[in-house]
Amino acid sequence: MSPKAPRWSLAPEREPASTVARHAAAGALRSASAVLARLARRLTMSRSRQRTDPRLEFYAEAGAPEGALYLDGQLVGWLSGVKRL
Repeated sequence: MSPKAPRWSLAPEREPASTVARHAAAGALRSASAVLARLARRLTMSRSRQRTDPRLEFYAEAGAPEGALYLDGQLVGWLSGVKRL
């Protein structure tokens, strides 16, 4: 019996075309995501610079929590017994 020697190849194996396409698509999506994230940060910063005064909101409408008081869109509390301002 003679042991078989493993076959060695000097040429690297090629990836299937579908794998190459998936890697290319993933790279393109990551790049697009980075561009959109930078754009979103820039838009958010420009909007926050435009309005400097806090925005106070009061809701006493049907379906809304009675007397809910909001500051810049965040619930800060309720005014008990108050139905309108």
